[in-house]
Order: sequence, then structure tokens, then C-alpha cells
Amino acid sequence: MLAPFRGIRYARDRVSGIANVTSPPYDVINGGILDRLRAADPHNVVRLILPGRDADASPAAPAAEANRIAAGLLREWLSAGVLIRDRMAALYLYEQRLPGSGPSLLQRGIIGLVRLGSPESAGILPHENVMPGLVAGRRELMAATQANLEPIFLIYDGGQFPDATDTAAMPTATEVMDGVADERAPLVSITTEDGITHRLWRLSDSGEQAAIAADLSGRRALIADGHHRYAAYLELQAEMRAAGLGTGPWDYGLAFLVDSAAYPPRLGAIHRVLPGLPPDRAAELAKAAFTVQDLPADLCLDDALELLADAGQAGPAFLLAGGPVFRLLSHPDSVQLAASMPPGASAPWQNLAASVMQQLLLGRVWGVADSEQDVLIDHDAADAVLAVSGDATATDIAERGAGAAPAASGTAVICNPASFDAVIGIAAEGERVPRKSTSFGPKPRTGLVLRTFGPSD
Repeated sequence: MLAPFRGIRYARDRVSGIANVTSPPYDVINGGILDRLRAADPHNVVRLILPGRDADASPAAPAAEANRIAAGLLREWLSAGVLIRDRMAALYLYEQRLPGSGPSLLQRGIIGLVRLGSPESAGILPHENVMPGLVAGRRELMAATQANLEPIFLIYDGGQFPDATDTAAMPTATEVMDGVADERAPLVSITTEDGITHRLWRLSDSGEQAAIAADLSGRRALIADGHHRYAAYLELQAEMRAAGLGTGPWDYGLAFLVDSAAYPPRLGAIHRVLPGLPPDRAAELAKAAFTVQDLPADLCLDDALELLADAGQAGPAFLLAGGPVFRLLSHPDSVQLAASMPPGASAPWQNLAASVMQQLLLGRVWGVADSEQDVLIDHDAADAVLAVSGDATATDIAERGAGAAPAASGTAVICNPASFDAVIGIAAEGERVPRKSTSFGPKPRTGLVLRTFGPSD
């Protein structure tokens, strides 16, 4: 399931600091974060993963031009020694420690190459739908750069063994990781602006690689983050085979695998912003299918989120922002809910809050098609609220509530996190939840290890 590769890493003496050249994954970077990353170091990896927003690209640069710029930068940095390729193929142990203490704030996993294929043949289970335009964008960037610039994030249950073989013959992948982390100094140790400490080790020992491969063989892994990148992997593979090139490096993709039994995932919510829907109109229409409660004007966001979490214990619930107050939506009408669902959808899928939001609230009540243009995505509730809150500041919203913001033209839909067990159960039955329904974390930092697959690699 996992193969070693010659990783590409930043040369410490050619950049201002490894922390300064890494970034969050491409799809959680907004304008403010992008500006800070670009200012941190001229070689920040964000110039490769989001080239269309780079200062070197012309305004509204076509994707092909942006990808050409990214490919040129990658070649330039490799030639100049800013990026260096490890001499030997290896797996990489990657650890993230969140601020605070205790085992629940630690995540360890292995970065390597996974073989691509169907869920049955490759054992990799998607659980979210994707948007074709975003998949095409990632595929075109991969093809232009001939690189996997950031890993997808996979989780597997290391507490369950895939077959009845003698599991005592070799250590598990998690036991190998823990031994290395306890006994060896890391290649890289940095703390990023979010307070997370990242450490990286290179595993070039053939015995360690064999033990990890043996433990992971036959297991199934769930895509925690990177559905669009994984779909792009598959599309690029299909293109290469259609061109008559047969098997090759495009049959593998860069991935970060975490044992969910040893390091349980943290599942956050992803929110929606509808720029074209006035908040008062949104609330009025919602009354046809939900109980709608106006919350006090002086209620801060944290308190509103607590009420949302409480309401979510009884079923799907949402918080609307953008008007003079937060509004709490709960208790969806059962008749309208059933009528909004697609034929053949399972009961667990229909009961998922993300499904209710997409099918009933957006589709049936508001008449909004789920598209990249009309329904924007935000991983942070405060950012989503600010997006529809006019001139209000983050402090205004946090301390004085939605009433601190002037009337806005758009509506934000704040959601509760999905249940991990529900997501796993739906994926195991071959269904996929609506796009951008889950946010697993902490997400792997981009730029610590890259992979190229050109003719000379």
C-alpha cells in the first residue's frame, strides 16, 4: 500500500527558515494568509501550489500560464539548490504536536507513495463528492509541474488487522514510528505560526520499510483530506494510459497515512457563504422547512456556536449569519426533508447535516445549486461570519455578536462537525457525502516533502 520515494525538501541554508517556506494545504488559504506566506520568503511553496494568485502571474492569468510559472519555479529552485532531492528512496515519519500537552494533541503518520486504483483494488475510500473544475485545476498543475506538491491525508484503523497472518512477526507501522521518534533526532523540527510543532524523519532502513509495508498491506484507508487531489491523481493516470504510456510513476500518488486507532482524528466543520442571498430573505424562506430562532443581538460567536452544538444533539441544525442577529435553524420538517433527498440515498446519508444543508436548505428552500461560484467554502466560522458582515472586525463579531455588523448582502451558514463514525459508515457502504462536508485535522503542512515524477526522476 505504501512505497518509498526520493523526497524533495528545502535546503536549510538556502531559505530564511523551513517554517517560512511551508504553508497550509492550498484549499484553506485565503487572501490574507496568502499574502503573509508570500511575504515570509520568496521561495514559499504557496507560489507553486497557488500560482494563479502569485505576483508573477498577470492579472486574471489563465490556468495554463499560472501552471507554466509554477513549473518554471520548481525547475529553477531545483537547479539552484533551493530544493534538494534525497539520494535514496525513503519513507518519511511526520509528526505534528498541537499547542498544549497530552497524547490527544499529537499526530504521527508516514509519508510515502500509495498505489492508485479503484477502492476495491487500491483500498483507498473516498467519502466526499468533488467539483470537476477543482479536480481539473489540480490535475493540470500536476501535469505541468510533473509533481505531487502536497500529500493527500489518509487514515486507517491500525487496531484491526486485515487478515489472520501472524501479527507478532513484525512490528506495526505505528510501533516503528514511535520507536524512531523516541530514539532519533529529526531531520526537521519547526513551529509554525499556528503554534503547531512539525518534526520529520527519513526512514531509509529497508527493515523498517518492510515492516511498515507488511503492516499496511491489505488495509483500507479513508481519504481524510485531499479528495480533489486524489481524483486528479486518477485522472492524470488515465490520461497517461490513454496516451499509450502504460504503467509509470503516475500509478502512484503522494500520501500521508495516520493510524486512527493510535492517533484519533479531529473532525471539524466546514461552512458555506452565499454572497448573493440576502440574510433576511434567507431566514424568511427557511421558516417554511425549519424552526427559525432569532438569537440575542449581543450574543458573541462562541456562545452562538454553543447553542448550535446543543441544537445539533437533536438533529441537523445550522446558524445563519449576515443579518442583525444570528439565527438558529433546527428541527427540519420531515415531509420536506424526505422529498428533498435523492432516490436511493441511505438513511445515514439522509440524516447527515451536510446532506440536509445541500438538499433541503440550499436546494429545496433557497433554490441554490451547489456550485463553486454561488456557494463558497470556509473552514473557519469567524471568517465565514466576517465575509458577510460588512465593515465589522473580527473583534466586533467575537465580543459584541452579529449585531455589531451592518446589514450585509450575503448569508453565511455555520455548521456543526460531522460524526466520525457516521462518515466512516457511509464511506464503507460506497456512498459519498456532499463536497466539503468534513475537515479532518491537523492537516499535513505543505512543503516539508515534495515528489516529482518527470523522465529524469
